[in-house]
Amino acid sequence: MTKAPKIALVGAGSTVFAKNLLGDILSFPELAGADIRLFDINPERLDVTAQVAARVAQTVGARPTVSTTTDRHRALDGADFVINMIQVGGYEPATVTDFEVPKKYGLRQTIADTLGIGGIMRGLRTIPVLAEMSRDMERLCPDALHLNYVNPMAMNVWGLARLSPRIRTVGLCHSVQGTAGELAHDLGLPVEEIDFLCAGINHMAFYLKFEHRGEDLYPRLMELAESGKVPAGNRVRYEMLRRLGFFVTESSEHFSEYVPYFIKAGRDDLIEKFGVPLDEYPRRCVSQIGGWEELRVKLQSPGEPLEVTRSVEYGSLIIHSVVTGQPRVVYGNVMNSPVNEGGSAGSGKLISNLPDECAVEVPCLVDKQGIQPTRIGRIPPQLAGLMQTNINVQALTVEALVTGNRDHIYHAAMLDPHTSAELDLDQIWALTTDLLAQHGDFIPQELQAAD
Repeated sequence: MTKAPKIALVGAGSTVFAKNLLGDILSFPELAGADIRLFDINPERLDVTAQVAARVAQTVGARPTVSTTTDRHRALDGADFVINMIQVGGYEPATVTDFEVPKKYGLRQTIADTLGIGGIMRGLRTIPVLAEMSRDMERLCPDALHLNYVNPMAMNVWGLARLSPRIRTVGLCHSVQGTAGELAHDLGLPVEEIDFLCAGINHMAFYLKFEHRGEDLYPRLMELAESGKVPAGNRVRYEMLRRLGFFVTESSEHFSEYVPYFIKAGRDDLIEKFGVPLDEYPRRCVSQIGGWEELRVKLQSPGEPLEVTRSVEYGSLIIHSVVTGQPRVVYGNVMNSPVNEGGSAGSGKLISNLPDECAVEVPCLVDKQGIQPTRIGRIPPQLAGLMQTNINVQALTVEALVTGNRDHIYHAAMLDPHTSAELDLDQIWALTTDLLAQHGDFIPQELQAAD
C-alpha cells in the first residue's frame, strides 16, 4: 500500500478514545498523511472530535486529510481500515437499563458489557448494527480490515463471522498488554523486559508464560498471592491465580462477574473481602461524560496545549504494519477455526481444546499480509473448562441472533455463571423478559419481548 491509507473511525463521537487512536496513528511518519474519515450519528460530538483531530495533527506535525460525516456509507466508501468504537444505545438509556432493571430482581453487576445479563443485552443490540455495517463494507470496501474495539468483544467477533464472514475482522482489547504492565509493576520490573505468552477468550485469557530474562515469574506472583499483600483492587485475580495456577488478563472488577464465586446472593462478606466494586461501569460512564465536557472546553482555548502520548492500543500498530510491512506481534480476537463464506467453521483450531466455533484471543503476526493468528494447541484443562462456561453464553446469544430463536436468550441467561449464582430460574426468566421489553427497538424485532 503506497498511497495514503483511508481510515474510517466509526463511532468517532467517542472523542477521548478517538484522540488516543489518532495520536497513535498520526505519530507514524508513514501515516501522517492519512485520509481520516470521522463518522458518528451525533453531530455535536463529531464536531468536537474533528477539532481534536486538527489539534492532534498540529501537535505531532502531521498533515492528514480529515473529513466528518453523519453518513456511514460516505465514511466507508473505499476505506482501507475501519476502526469501530460504537456504543449502541449509549449510557442512557441502554447501560442504565442494563443495571437498574437487574437490581430489581436482586442481581448485582460491576461492568456488564461482556458477559452476564448485561453483556447478553449489549450483544443483542450491538451485533445487528455491526452486521449491517459489515454488509455495507462488503459493497463499499470489501478488502478493508475491520478493527473492532466494541464490547461484548467475543460475541461481536463471533456474530460477524456468522453473519458477514467475507469481511476480515479482528477484535482489539488492551487487557493483555495492560495487565502485563500491572504485573510488572507489582513485581518491581520494567514491563519492556517481560516476555509472555497469553491465550484464551477475550477478558478470560491467561498468561501461559510470564518471564523476565528467562526466569519464570509465576513463583514470585504465587508468593505475592499467598502473602495476602496484593493490590487492593486486584484481589479477585490473585485469588484465581491461587486456585488455577495462572493469571487472567482482565481486571478484577470485570472478572468477578464472569464466574459464580465473588458476587453471590446473601454473601455481602465476599463483596467486602475481595473488594468487588458494584456498579463500577455507570460510575465510569459518568466520569467519561465529564471528561468529554472538559475536553470540549479545552478545545475552545487554542493557547492551551493538547497532550498527545502513545497509548497501549494495538490499532495504529496494525495499520502501520500492513502499510509498511514492518512485522509485529499483537494480541487479537479471531475465530478459533477459519470461517468460510457460508458462515461455518473450517479446519485447524488455534486452541485445540476449545470449540471450533468460538472467538479466541491469541498472539497474531501482522505484516503486509494482514492478521495471521498463532496456533497455540492445548491450554491447561482447568482454564479451558472455565472458559467454556463463558463460551456457552456467547454461543447462545449469537445463535439467538442468527436464527431468530428468542428462547436462546433465556437459555444464555440461564447458563450464565453469575446470573445463576444470584437468581433462580423463575427470576431469570422474568428478568430477561423485562429487559427485552425495556430495550424495545434496540433489540431485533423477532427477538423482542412477546406481547
